[in-house]
Amino acid sequence: MSIQNYSGLDPTTTFDIREVSTQNVGGVLIQDFTYLNPYQQRRAAFYIRPAESAAPMPVILYVHWYEPSEIDSNRTQFLDEAQEMAKRGAACLLVETMWSDRDWFIKRSQEEDLENSRRQVRELRQALDLLLSRPGVDAGNLAFVGHDFGAMYGVVMGAADPRAKGYILMAGTPRFPDWYLYYPNLEGGPRQNFIDSFRGIDPITQVSTLSPAPVLFQFGTEDPHVPAGRAEEFFTAAADPKQIRWYQAGHGLNQDASYHRIAWLSELLQLK
Repeated sequence: MSIQNYSGLDPTTTFDIREVSTQNVGGVLIQDFTYLNPYQQRRAAFYIRPAESAAPMPVILYVHWYEPSEIDSNRTQFLDEAQEMAKRGAACLLVETMWSDRDWFIKRSQEEDLENSRRQVRELRQALDLLLSRPGVDAGNLAFVGHDFGAMYGVVMGAADPRAKGYILMAGTPRFPDWYLYYPNLEGGPRQNFIDSFRGIDPITQVSTLSPAPVLFQFGTEDPHVPAGRAEEFFTAAADPKQIRWYQAGHGLNQDASYHRIAWLSELLQLK
């Protein structure tokens, strides 16, 4: 799969949506459902929107982090934030990913990491298709928010598929091997070969192509996984318009980061 060649919404896509439940929580509809990904696997998602809203609705795709010790290392991570955005008039999609499985990292194979990365990018492009297929949405008013792996794969998705008008990238690292080499560890030639195999898809090689869409980077000053040098390198590689914010926090960031995301998205999408 090339990460070039933007094709937009695939008219032959069949999502085969199966609704689990829909709740009205304080004027916000939360739809829990599953759908088929491009590889005929079932993925779970939440679609969150205002219960009553005049179309067209701005839209946001949220992609969660991977931190298996945390309860929100899955599509639930942004549930509260998405409800706040829905109260302001946006429709949000929160999707499952290959790393939603708590034990995914230790069960994966390095021999398959590159191909699985390409597949995940295709899944995120399909998630855009799914979000923009919902009735009453504004396809020209779309934002992306990703944390950790979500941020990194979001960059690669955006390089191939420029439908988002702005990106928030939370605590991502510039190169996939920065994390994929945590386990199993490799040494010498095999390690370098693995690093080299990702050069064409690493976020740092793609992030400049997101321009002219604005990018907000969010990093924690106490993040053990993304040292300040890596964060600054990632930010430097991006093209303008861009902004970086630092928080007195670890890899999970903090409530201040959420407040800034909500404000930034509200201005970008012209929400209430």
